[in-house]
This record gives sequence, C-alpha cells and structure tokens, in this order.
Amino acid sequence: MSARAWLRQTDRLVAQAVLGSVALTWLVLVGIDAFMSLIGELGDVGKNDYGLGKAVTYILLTVPRRLYEMFGYAALIGGLLGLGALAGSGELTALRAAGLSKLRICASVALALLALTVAVTAIGETLAPWGDQRAQALQLAAKSNDVTLAKGGSLWARDGDKVVSARRARTLDTPTGTTLELFGVRVFEFDAEGRLATLMLAARATHAGGRWQLHEARRTAFSTDHADTTVSPQMDWDSRLDARLLSLSIVRTDYMSTRDLGRTVRTLERNGQQASRYREAYWKRVFYPLSVLVLAFCAMPFAFGALRSGGLAKRLFIGMVLAIGFYFLQSAIVSMGTVYGFHPVLANLLPPAILIAAVSAYFRRFG
Repeated sequence: MSARAWLRQTDRLVAQAVLGSVALTWLVLVGIDAFMSLIGELGDVGKNDYGLGKAVTYILLTVPRRLYEMFGYAALIGGLLGLGALAGSGELTALRAAGLSKLRICASVALALLALTVAVTAIGETLAPWGDQRAQALQLAAKSNDVTLAKGGSLWARDGDKVVSARRARTLDTPTGTTLELFGVRVFEFDAEGRLATLMLAARATHAGGRWQLHEARRTAFSTDHADTTVSPQMDWDSRLDARLLSLSIVRTDYMSTRDLGRTVRTLERNGQQASRYREAYWKRVFYPLSVLVLAFCAMPFAFGALRSGGLAKRLFIGMVLAIGFYFLQSAIVSMGTVYGFHPVLANLLPPAILIAAVSAYFRRFG
C-alpha cells in the first residue's frame, strides 16, 4: 500500500470514529437543550391560544438554531470521545507506532469536521434565522390575538381603536434601564364609521418608565374637507401596547444571519446610532467556522497518551475546561476590543491565535 493510500485510509478511520461521536454528542446536547426549553414554555401553555401543540411547534422551529449553537461543543466533546475510543482500542497507539505524528492525527480530525462545519454554517445562515422568525411569529400571535409579525419581521398590533405598524423592534440598555424601541412606526386611528381619522408617522418609538414616546413624529388629522398636520421632534404617545409582549418580536443578535447583521450595522451607523452590539455579533458569526475548527483541533492532544497515565475522563475534563476557558477568553477580548476601540477582526482573531501558539509549542515539544 502506498503512503498516500495509507494516509487516506487513516483519515477515513479517524473520520468514522470522530464523526460518529460528534453526531451522538450533538444529538444529546440539542435534545437536552430543546427539552429544557420546552419545560420553560409549559408555564405559558393555556394563555390565550398558546397550547401544548404550539409550544412543541415553537421548539421544533428553533431546532436549526440549536443545532448551530451546540455544534462547537459537540465538535469538541465528540472529537475527544472519538479519539479516546481509538486510544481505548489500541488503534491510536498503532497509528503512532506506524510513524504518524500527533499533529497529522489532529489534522485528520479537523479535516473530518471541516465539511460538517461548512454545512452547520449554512444552517446558521438560512434555516436557523428562518425557523426563529417563524417561531417568534407563532408565539407572539398565540399569546396575543392583537399582535402579529408579518413577512420580513414587521410588526402589526391593535391598540384599542388604533392599528400600529413597526418595521422592527429592539431593546436598548440605557443608564436609566432597558428601553424598548420600535422603528418605522405608523399609527392608524379610525372613527366609529371605520374611516381613517388620524395618521401618525414616527422614525421610532421608545418605551421607558411605563410611557411611550414618539420621535421625529408627524401627526395628520383628517376631516371631511381638509387635513391638519403637526410635526414634532418628540411627542407623548397614549398607548396601551404591552412592551413585555412586544419584546417577543425582537430577534436576538445571536439568531440573525450574517447578512442581516451587516445590514443592521450599516443602517445604524448611517443614522448615527450605537451599533457595537450588532458589529460584535457580525464578526463573531464571520469567524464562527474558524473558532470551531481551531478549538477542536487544539483540544485533540488531550486524547493522546496511555489511558493508565491519567485516564480518558481526566483528559476529557481538561479539554472541556480549556474549551470553556477559550470561550471566556474570546468573550473578554472581544468586549475589551469594543471598549478600547480595537478593530473587530483583530479582536476575533486574537483568541484563536493564542490557542494555536500554545498548541504549536506543545507539538514542538511532544511531537
């Protein structure tokens, strides 16, 4: 057998062991996460039209997003379990005795995970945002008969004899607390005969301290023969809309696609608004495949060695602790980069670079 054919056979052996363990770990993690979320939803079952069937449908629609979120952990744990199984059967020792380096075996693991990472990234950009949008629309419509989400994420609500429309919503942390904001607001008020009586347009509406306010607002009152228009930079809005309920319509940055995050960042920057949270989420999504592969690759050395010299459980524990440490390190560096004005690309590249440098030192010393 030629060296190239032998390496291909080795890659297949490692891929079968690793991908099988990753798939099983992935299924368990997503199943536990979905089950715990379903238990949390049971508290709202029976409210308005929100029954058990809709709660289950809501959870099923969020499964693609859960698959995306849990893949990094599954790749790490499954990779360690897969190589651990090879170590337990003696196959890993045989590969090492045949002259295959630890670096080459770890590269086989990364190669096996590469195609799966690409597929998961595609899910995170397509099915996951789509499923979450449908899940939110279902949940919002079931919990309130007067509020619904239209295609594209725009919000429609009934407010007494008024109909309210907003292009999108978000929460904003301020020194005085959390504020709910609606953008592209239109308020239609009808008279007793169903004719349009007033129309209010506003660039945005904010809810804080139990009060609604319209910003950059224009109010037009219609009569039989004319219309009166009032323009104000800010005006109070007498509305009974439930801000807590409307918050269900907000798509978290973790659930948005890279394209939508980039579009939001450009829009906020063009309007002179704070976009750091969306920019941070955007670059996190861009570097997601790299982070997953680097973390899985760099954790694999903990699967090597004779089982009697510490045990597989110990290696798994150390590897998972390092993984948790990596995620904390990444979050800390990205947050510090936002505070001190580092470029997001540098802030997101630094944690993988530190990890690669540490593992490179390990391979140089232990082969």
